[in-house]
Amino acid sequence: MSKIGSIEQLEDVVETEVAPPSMYQVILNNDDYTPMDFVVEILQTFFNKNEQESTDIMLTIHHQGKGVCGVYPFDIAETKVLQVNQFSRDHEHPLLCSLEKI
Repeated sequence: MSKIGSIEQLEDVVETEVAPPSMYQVILNNDDYTPMDFVVEILQTFFNKNEQESTDIMLTIHHQGKGVCGVYPFDIAETKVLQVNQFSRDHEHPLLCSLEKI
């Protein structure tokens, strides 16, 4: 390891910062088959939303075609998408969860 010999070198090291990770929105898409109460359950179970938040997001999904469940770094967003899609299939619902980079 090299030693830092001057204040200027120290400033160069300090100024080199790691950029924050890219963030991704986890999106639930509306369909004509998945019951509204199942969507609320998804929001509470996988996104830690309370009943009112879950209902508000579910209604946004219902009326606008999609809704944001949360914003996360890629690895977490991808995991949530996979979990929600698998849970939906396990319960025989076509609900689609996806992610979008912000």
